[in-house]
Amino acid sequence: MKRAALVLLTVLLSGQAMAQSKVGTTIGQFLRIEPGARHAGMGNAGVGLAGGVEAVYFNTGAIGLPESAEIQFTHSFWFADISYDYAAALLPVGGGNLFASITSLKSGEIDVRTVDEPQGTGEKFNVGNAALGLGYGRRVTSRFTAGIQLNYVNERVWHTSTNVLTFNAGTHYRLTEDGTSLGFCLTNIGTQGRYSGRDLAIQYDEDPDTHGDNSALPGEQSTDRFPVPIQFRLGVSVPYCLDDDNRLLFVCDALHPNDNTESVNLGAEWAWRELFALRLGYQTLFQEDSEQGLTGGFGVGGDLGAHRYQFDYAWASHEYLEATHRMTFLIKF
Repeated sequence: MKRAALVLLTVLLSGQAMAQSKVGTTIGQFLRIEPGARHAGMGNAGVGLAGGVEAVYFNTGAIGLPESAEIQFTHSFWFADISYDYAAALLPVGGGNLFASITSLKSGEIDVRTVDEPQGTGEKFNVGNAALGLGYGRRVTSRFTAGIQLNYVNERVWHTSTNVLTFNAGTHYRLTEDGTSLGFCLTNIGTQGRYSGRDLAIQYDEDPDTHGDNSALPGEQSTDRFPVPIQFRLGVSVPYCLDDDNRLLFVCDALHPNDNTESVNLGAEWAWRELFALRLGYQTLFQEDSEQGLTGGFGVGGDLGAHRYQFDYAWASHEYLEATHRMTFLIKF
């Protein structure tokens, strides 16, 4: 445990010394929205948590942990009536587990406004993002698991869009018999994306000083290539059993993104008989100009015939925008 804490502290302090904010320089920011309400309630920490399908977003190495099939559905009420949905499934196959996920973010209709018509032209546009993921993970030893995931990402603004491929890789290691675990994950390693589409079409005059030529030649604007939001997570989870009915869980993650300064996420969970849980956390601690902070939530679970269900809710504060809400429903077969 002391060794794990020392590793986290070393990563954080070395990162702070080289920190440089590049906020707004990457595409695919919806990939940063955490889809698990349980983890979100604990400050969006949990790369070291030994979970099931709901833990894969935080650590691809968690794909290899479950021993039975699981499915997850998450809906998030995001800022400005933006809708976020996530679905994932995990299935044991050939000595390991196969994982698949789909992510969708939709803005709804937005008025088109121009300089000449600031009240709106009568037209509507929308923003839509989607990602498809496919992964595989397995136990390498009784304590160590590893996983990898390939993602297809599409980001669209009205009639203009870009597509990129990314991959995630992670590992999970159980340090002690009581369940103290260490995990790391590298997400969104991939290609850069360039926007294209009919919204970039223009008409131009090749030689404005010449009269009588075609002054409305068709053309297309070209955008720069933009990177995706790569992130490295390193974290530890520490369970503590109070008695036969009550247990505590503490989680801590250190984050190193390519477009922001380093930060730490902290969280805790109290669970009673695996039927009810309360959670509290704090996210983006030490991040420069952080706008996020306190989180909280609860979970209920039980048997559903021969299967087991779990429902989780999470609330997350924001300094300038309204709070966000996540709801996750999980079934273990």
